[in-house]
Parts: sequence; C-alpha cells; structure tokens
Amino acid sequence: MTTADVWLFSYGTLQQEDVQLATFGRRLEGRADALPGYATSLLEITDAEVVKTSGKTHHLIARPSDLVGDEVAGVVLKITEAELAAADTYEVADYKRIAVRLKSGLEAFVYVAA
Repeated sequence: MTTADVWLFSYGTLQQEDVQLATFGRRLEGRADALPGYATSLLEITDAEVVKTSGKTHHLIARPSDLVGDEVAGVVLKITEAELAAADTYEVADYKRIAVRLKSGLEAFVYVAA
C-alpha cells in the first residue's frame, strides 16, 4: 500500500459494483471485517442522484451501540485519497466520516450517523 492509499470500511452501498464504478471509476477489492460497538438501521435517502446510483431509497446507517457484542459486518476496501474524496461526495449529509479501529485491528475510515 502506498502512502496515498487509505482503508475504507463499507457496510452498505459502497460494496455494490455499480456504485463503485459510478463513484470511483473502477471495481474495488475488499476483505471481510467488522465495526465493533455499532449497530445499523435504515435511513431514507432523498438525494435523487444517490438513489439513482445505488438503486435504493433506503441505505443502512451505523450508529454507536451500548449493547455488548454489537458490531456491523462489512468489507474493508483499499482506496486512494482522491477516491476517499469521491466517497465523501457520494455520501449524503446524514453521514459523517470518522476514523475507527476495525475488529481485525486495521485502522480505517467509515461513514456513520452524523
């Protein structure tokens, strides 16, 4: 991994090939991981472009959980800093990007409830 590469954890639409192609211009490779201490719920998406890209009107959104053992399953993806900026543009204002330590111990960015 070069210094320009970063890790991004996805538990939702950024795992979809069509979303990856529209957002990053390529299909990303990833590996299974999990985000401890969070749980997901559904969020209605009102941004027409995001709905068009993902094909979904509701996306998962991760929120901190106090329940022991809660974690969000997903995939960690290796992307460039420029691709991270593209992901920032794709995500709607209901999400914020934070840095986390995944279950594997890897440090990555993830989008959670704002």
